[in-house]
Parts: sequence; C-alpha cells; structure tokens
Amino acid sequence: MAPPSAPFRPDRPSVAELAAGAVVVDSKARRYLILHEPAEARWCFPKGHVDPGETLFETARREVAEESGLNDLDIREELGEVAYRFYQPTRDRNVFKTAVYFLAFTVDTKTTLESTFDEARWETAHDAAKLLKYETDRRMLAAAVARVEPVPPMKAGSK
Repeated sequence: MAPPSAPFRPDRPSVAELAAGAVVVDSKARRYLILHEPAEARWCFPKGHVDPGETLFETARREVAEESGLNDLDIREELGEVAYRFYQPTRDRNVFKTAVYFLAFTVDTKTTLESTFDEARWETAHDAAKLLKYETDRRMLAAAVARVEPVPPMKAGSK
C-alpha cells in the first residue's frame, strides 16, 4: 500500500489546497495539544480543509472539534501560515497546501479522537517541540509560545 503522501513529483498534475487549524493551549497548565497520526508517523496540530463558504476561523474551530473532540475553545489571533507541497499517490497528484494556524485556549482537556489519529497528548512547549515532525509545526508552536508564556524578568545586574 502506498503511503498517504510522498515526495513532490513535477511530472504529475497539481492542485492547491487551503487549510486552517489551531495550536490549542490548556489554559490552566499551559500545555499544548498535539495529535499522533500513525499513517504519516507524525505528531501535529489539528487542521483541515476549508469548506466552501467557510471562514478560516470557522474552519479552525470545526477541525479542532472534529479531530480532537474539543468544542469549548477560545480562538484568538492568527499565529501564521505555512506552505508546503507533496505528492498524493492515492490520487496521483501533487498538492500545494497552505495552512493558516490560530492560537486557541481551552479548559477542557478530555479528547475524543477522529479515526485518523491514535493518540493525543498535552505537552510542555519543550516536549511538544521534540515530538513535532516538521519544522513548520515547530515554527507555529514557537509563535504560540511567544504569545502565551511570560518572559522571565531580568536578574539584577544582567543586561
């Protein structure tokens, strides 16, 4: 069986896809939600395709709910966007994907996973960064951390 995605193939047709998702933070413990997708052997943040007529904000909320079961979300500002490309063997096509991520907070940490995922974890930023497979996900995590985690005060005498 072919993997869900493979290296880009310039000899195959291409399509563009737009997705939205969120870096979800446990408001109390300041831990970050990551999901494990066994078909791709990767940890990631919830995200998915934008449906016709749907806003990016609405897509992020829907995808977090569908993939993790979390509905009580406080979705805030945009963290950024990532763009990447890959070959989709099952459809014999290349995909140019752009994903926009938002910062979201929740107090509800009980997850109910969509069938494409086999595990959810609430991790510290440090541990999540070690588990995330792609640099683009680590970049979105860093953007969330910069907005969530306080900068420690300078010590006396330091510059």
